[in-house]
Amino acid sequence: MGSRVRVWLNRTYAENVFFMDQLRSNPQHRAVEIHATHGDPDSPVLAAADTAEMEPEGLSPRAYVEYALDLCARRSVDVFVPVLHQAAIVAQRAEFAALGTTLLAPPAEAVAVFQDKVTAYEAVQAVGVPVPPWWRVRTEEELLTAVDALESAGHKACFKPAAGAGGVGFRVITRAPFSLMHLNGFPSPYVPLNLVVDALREADHPVDWLVMPRLEQPEVSVDCLTGPDGRVRMAVGRTKNGRRRGFTLHPSWIEPARLLAEAFGLHYLTNIQFRMYGDEPVLMDVNTRPAGGLHQLALCGVNAPWAAVQLALGEETGEVVPPFLAQDYTVVSGPRPVRPVSLPQQRTDTPAPVLTDTPAPTLPAVPAPSPATESSPAGATAAIAPV
Repeated sequence: MGSRVRVWLNRTYAENVFFMDQLRSNPQHRAVEIHATHGDPDSPVLAAADTAEMEPEGLSPRAYVEYALDLCARRSVDVFVPVLHQAAIVAQRAEFAALGTTLLAPPAEAVAVFQDKVTAYEAVQAVGVPVPPWWRVRTEEELLTAVDALESAGHKACFKPAAGAGGVGFRVITRAPFSLMHLNGFPSPYVPLNLVVDALREADHPVDWLVMPRLEQPEVSVDCLTGPDGRVRMAVGRTKNGRRRGFTLHPSWIEPARLLAEAFGLHYLTNIQFRMYGDEPVLMDVNTRPAGGLHQLALCGVNAPWAAVQLALGEETGEVVPPFLAQDYTVVSGPRPVRPVSLPQQRTDTPAPVLTDTPAPTLPAVPAPSPATESSPAGATAAIAPV
């Protein structure tokens, strides 16, 4: 059975409730004690953990590292999965190792490369992985130059922050004037060029954007598991084409992901995303952390979180190969519990509802299936349904 393993997940996205579920359901039946911290008391990861606490607010990266070191010592943490302030934390890997804590994250050098998308694109081009054309934009003039160049080549221009995670700040530029069309239905990523230019003119600080062509589907996220020796143990692609999701082991996606994981020392769990530029798969992003949809590999018989913890504990996993590729599926929302709230924390600016003698309906227990993207609201998760 082995001794109990203590794992800490710091401030992270709601989907990691499934990461935690997979650690507990490990095939070795090893006892796992999970500690979670967050800045949002309603994050479902707090309710899903064995022990949990709120994180202090307003800490600088270095002060947060001191907080993390103290927590690892107090909780005797064996494996720490850092998301918030990952770069500052991995820079002090030796200090955590001195406490007996292994960081489930790549080395500081690898994290630094992929914090900035321009630096990342230049680095991956140097090892032979194709990327889309891109422009770094800080001014109105640079934006217009990039948009004109892309549109003259027949592409739709889009932009996103040069540093950032997920789809935060992603927009697609259109020449259509702002109208009721933009106000109908759900909010759209499309934004008129003239409004973007106006915003740049009125901004009190420069932007730092990456402007590039809008890439086409399918989007393939390759989940990689790499040991601290730099050897890739697992690389499985999750495909996304509209609502439809699936899995792939096709070399056009897997081989460049393996190359990047080995070339840059992307140890433990990372996620490497590709899309189509014309007929060619090109790199879209590299995430130096476990993806929100990582748990979906369970549909293929793979428990990636536990395999990563094994490597962190110095236990060899061998090659982690899916015994099968599951059928296509889609993702739907599902409830997860949050922690109880004491009365002083509840809202007082609206009158309380009048209670009746009729008992309230109870919420049925929901198994811990799966979410989709890191952009899901905290407290909401998503389950997998076959297509």
